[in-house]
Amino acid sequence: MKEFYIDCDGIRLHAKLDRPKGKDKSPLCILVHGFTGHMEEEHIIAAQRAMNDAGVAVLRAEMYGHGGSDGKFREHTLYKWVTNALALISYAKSLDFVSKMYFCGHSQGGLLTMLIGGMCADELKAIIPLSPAWMIPEDARNGQLLGSAFDPVHIPDALKIWDTELNGDYIRVAQTIHVENEIARYKGPVVIIHGDEDGTAPFIYSEKAQELYKNARLIPVRGTGHCFEGRINEFAEAVRSALAYINGTEGAGKTFFTE
Repeated sequence: MKEFYIDCDGIRLHAKLDRPKGKDKSPLCILVHGFTGHMEEEHIIAAQRAMNDAGVAVLRAEMYGHGGSDGKFREHTLYKWVTNALALISYAKSLDFVSKMYFCGHSQGGLLTMLIGGMCADELKAIIPLSPAWMIPEDARNGQLLGSAFDPVHIPDALKIWDTELNGDYIRVAQTIHVENEIARYKGPVVIIHGDEDGTAPFIYSEKAQELYKNARLIPVRGTGHCFEGRINEFAEAVRSALAYINGTEGAGKTFFTE
């Protein structure tokens, strides 16, 4: 494991790179946490280890205002995260061992994965949204964000979310984003992994995404919520199955796909 920082317009992004053993060349997956999250969460580590086991290198990174990266949480926006993701892709392209590149993110990171998939469709061979919170832009336009209500026209300077606070610019940015546009632009393989009892990012949004993408499969992890609580082993197996599908070795192991 290598720990370091990646520059993004003067902002340092905390990153870790884990490579599979015995591989001179390998695919690389950029792996991003969610809203209020970080790279050491149980489900993020589980995904990283499953990817390494499948022969895929993993670049974990913490986004603006999260974990060990620069910036204040209350000042982060989806635009800043998109800029961060572009910097991560640029860094990954500079690595000489990378044979192809994937992008994977959880929750708000799953939303980011869907956005960056459309923006970088020529660079990313596959994307893996985990519990994607792609209802955020729609909710922001409707005056609702993760359980907090507000006037979507007269946006407050600050909004209390759970036990933290967001700048009103987060809402202004989210209102401009239309995820369907980026879904339409991505034609590569998409594997969505989602707990079917998710109370934060409703499972129905992943079902909708599966229908909209040109080449998507959905793996439901049964009986679990947003972070795959109590089903981490099943979640890790779903990640391995996703990579088997992406890499053309689906028949080699157990799969969880629904059609």
